[in-house]
Amino acid sequence: MRKQLIRTGMQAMLGMLAFLARRPAMSGATRVVTRCLAVLTVKAKSIGRARDTEELGRLWQRSFPATKQVPIEAVTADTVYARIHTPCPLRGSGDVHACHRMMEFDRAVVGHAGGQFVVLASQAEPGRTHCRVAMRLYGADMADLVPAHARFPEPVAGASE
Repeated sequence: MRKQLIRTGMQAMLGMLAFLARRPAMSGATRVVTRCLAVLTVKAKSIGRARDTEELGRLWQRSFPATKQVPIEAVTADTVYARIHTPCPLRGSGDVHACHRMMEFDRAVVGHAGGQFVVLASQAEPGRTHCRVAMRLYGADMADLVPAHARFPEPVAGASE
């Protein structure tokens, strides 16, 4: 029962965030809501500062209800690579820019932990069933990590929502 309640609550919250994020004019509201959720999560889950790259990934994972939904796939000397399997309301929509706005939550959590976060591949891309993300400690060069939203042009406002 508890797991179902958490799952339902998470999907409702993601639906609300997707609604805001799909409207570029609401990007400020999306940013405020996602950052507030991140601050609450950081406090509730006692997420501190990472001492190394591997710990950065574990602290990010802690911000989710179930770590199996956000598995870490690899840790190199400077990068944590992970996936997000939590079903997203943007899945298959093609709106990777809305995804970028929604992922402000993850950027804020990882930022608090002393790192930087980037979405390499988004569930919003047609045919993808999970996001692929990367994290590095603050100050590390991120130039080789191409964000998903940078590979697609921003849709023109009002052109088929």
